[in-house]
Amino acid sequence: MVTKTEERELNQLENQVENGGGGVWEYLCLVRKLKVRRSELVLKHGLFILNDSGKRSALGPDEWTLYEQVAIAAMDCQSLAVAQNCIKVLQKKFPESKRVGKLEALLLEAKGMWEEAEKAYSILLEDNPLDQVIHKRKVAMAKAQGKPSLAIEHLNKYLEVFMADHDAWRELAEIYVSLQMYKQAAFCYEELILSNPTLPLYHLAYAEVLYTIGGHENLIAARKYYASTIDLTGGKSTRALFGICLCGSAIAQLSRGRNKEDKDVAAPELQSLAASALEKEYKQKAPAKLSLLSSALRSMKL
Repeated sequence: MVTKTEERELNQLENQVENGGGGVWEYLCLVRKLKVRRSELVLKHGLFILNDSGKRSALGPDEWTLYEQVAIAAMDCQSLAVAQNCIKVLQKKFPESKRVGKLEALLLEAKGMWEEAEKAYSILLEDNPLDQVIHKRKVAMAKAQGKPSLAIEHLNKYLEVFMADHDAWRELAEIYVSLQMYKQAAFCYEELILSNPTLPLYHLAYAEVLYTIGGHENLIAARKYYASTIDLTGGKSTRALFGICLCGSAIAQLSRGRNKEDKDVAAPELQSLAASALEKEYKQKAPAKLSLLSSALRSMKL
């Protein structure tokens, strides 16, 4: 993750380069170091260096790194002819390189040649079955083709090996949610909470999935995770506060006709506290919308 200091440094250098103040190579190096995407500027200024034989030769071995960087930026910008020319130069210099092989597969993917790209990635995986980048490219290709079931299959196989990859678990959960496979999504968020129990984002997402599934037990659990989100954020999650109100209202409806001992005695007090906190926050930050909030809370009988 890029820190505020690094982002400020990058933006300053970017302004300097864009205004003709020099520092193009330093800017390109910093973009690469921070692993950020500034594709249009990388393409523009990278080609400026590569098209000047003097500037290019002054880079020494870094010339090939720049060819790679520009090739990727060109694919991002759909300048596929430029990407192909850069890759050809790298192929000539490093004919047996697996790293260049990845660029070739990426170019096939950028052209929409899915079958050819899939074959290229499969060949690369035969040489290195633990290459995480290639596994993730296969997931991205499945999503790009509108094949979420295939993306799920690739992610599940990937997570059998790389079980600690939080981003992969989260991506899998989001695909399940998009397909309304909420129980499977809930399992993914449980894994994320177990591995990182202090991150409120996972608690909130899990609560929302449980609320969507519905049922008395799931709603009780959803309210619990909305409450933990509020605790972890120091009371600053508006979404979680509203979630507690929604859970309380839904639980009250399901509890009608139940025995007194089965009723949710914690709901009224917790809902009241959440509603008060919401009204206070809206008064401070969005007073014009306070009437809308009050109306919504009234509809939930709060």
